[in-house]
Amino acid sequence: MTGIIDLETLLASMEPELQPGEFVFCTLPPGAELERDVAALATFMEKEGLTLIIDAVIAARLDCPKSGPMRQISLKVHSSLEAVGLTAAISAELTRHGISANVVAAFYHDHIFVGSADAERAVMALKALSKRSRDVVGRL
Repeated sequence: MTGIIDLETLLASMEPELQPGEFVFCTLPPGAELERDVAALATFMEKEGLTLIIDAVIAARLDCPKSGPMRQISLKVHSSLEAVGLTAAISAELTRHGISANVVAAFYHDHIFVGSADAERAVMALKALSKRSRDVVGRL
């Protein structure tokens, strides 16, 4: 299963879904050990250290640099990792609303992390983008 590549189809088909809970991005220095009971939603190794996306409650007890609280919006459409323009379209739409976006692409779906205070507005903006795309696709 390869996922959808066509940008208009992706935008028209995406169903932004706000996930429960709050998350933070945090970092551990190179060589640091992650506590056994800390389960990360995602990790990424950089030369400066290990970046983690973890539950905000768990992150509060860790002594490490971290972002403010964020909410996760999952796009319920199977996007191909070879699709061109999805991240740009989402970022542009959220930029129009003054919302910072941190996009994580996984194998099946894209996930957007936004500041907790902006989460509801971000979902509404992405739903409006999807509706506009459905209108365009319907006219083709």
